[in-house]
Amino acid sequence: MAHDNCQHLLADLSDYIDGEAADSVCAEIERHLADCADCRAVVDTLRKTIYLYRQLPQPTLPESARARLIAAFTFADASGS
Repeated sequence: MAHDNCQHLLADLSDYIDGEAADSVCAEIERHLADCADCRAVVDTLRKTIYLYRQLPQPTLPESARARLIAAFTFADASGS
């Protein structure tokens, strides 16, 4: 990956971080990261953000809100929206 086209990295970044990218994609990203401090910072920040997010407790949804949400989805589905 050329440093003038770091945007190319973003297309596969999620799969790379999740460990789901193809070996060839991982190798390409790792070669790029070896020489691009800006992209390393993006990847490190994203990894830390995902880690912190996963540490949070699951939020609970009040039953009244859940009922309104289901009703809204049911209406949208029935109306074809």
